[in-house]
Amino acid sequence: MLQLPDSAILTNLYVPGFTRPDYFFEKKYIGLRSKEKKIYTDDEVRLLPNCAPSHIHYKEWQFRKHSCKKLVTYLSNKKKPLQILEIGCGNGWISNQLSTIPRSRVLGLDINFTELQQAARVFNHCQKMKFMYGDIESGILSDRQFDIIVFAASIQYFRLPDEILDHCLHYLKPSGEIHIIDTTFYSLKAVSQAQERMIAYFNTMGFPEMSDYYFHHTLAQISQFNHTILYNPDSFWNRFSKNRIPFPWILIQKDKTNGYAG
Repeated sequence: MLQLPDSAILTNLYVPGFTRPDYFFEKKYIGLRSKEKKIYTDDEVRLLPNCAPSHIHYKEWQFRKHSCKKLVTYLSNKKKPLQILEIGCGNGWISNQLSTIPRSRVLGLDINFTELQQAARVFNHCQKMKFMYGDIESGILSDRQFDIIVFAASIQYFRLPDEILDHCLHYLKPSGEIHIIDTTFYSLKAVSQAQERMIAYFNTMGFPEMSDYYFHHTLAQISQFNHTILYNPDSFWNRFSKNRIPFPWILIQKDKTNGYAG
């Protein structure tokens, strides 16, 4: 069982003393990822998103490599210091890539203590990057403010995207941005079939409980936010591109007048 110290700093991993771990979720999540062969060694994590062509998930990592590169390039072009928060950072590989942006500071947040410890261990050399254990909705970030908040393959673990995004707006500076990458958004007609496929998949893998933690979202659920689709995989040109990424890249900007999305 996970033993949490009281408000301790473990190298570059901060564990608030009032954090209440979800042991059940972590056990099931790690078990599923292990069976999917998505738990990586320290050496593998250190190299991500690069991996050998023979790797079982090579194709997926090519997608994620391209989407990460687009995001890092976009943020680098701002040419200013950036305080970046990654929600659902897992083993920290994207946080590590974000830390390469000049004058950036990155905080990776997750409720998966197993992968967070790996992230802290693998990337302990980087002074621009820290990790925190806990749920953003618990108030652990206090009054901290960020220029950029990133959800990379993680917003599907939040039941209501509009609620978590609205919550995140409170942690953005007036000109701040939320970026969502590496997550499929479905049409209203496709949601029910996607849910059925997911339930069947988790049952087959032996982890039916994970169906309670994974959600299928539509663009309609974020329509009230001031958002732009920076990359649409279904546009005419992208459908025929050899470097097509199957996930949209969504930018949500904070409204400067009242702090909420318009």
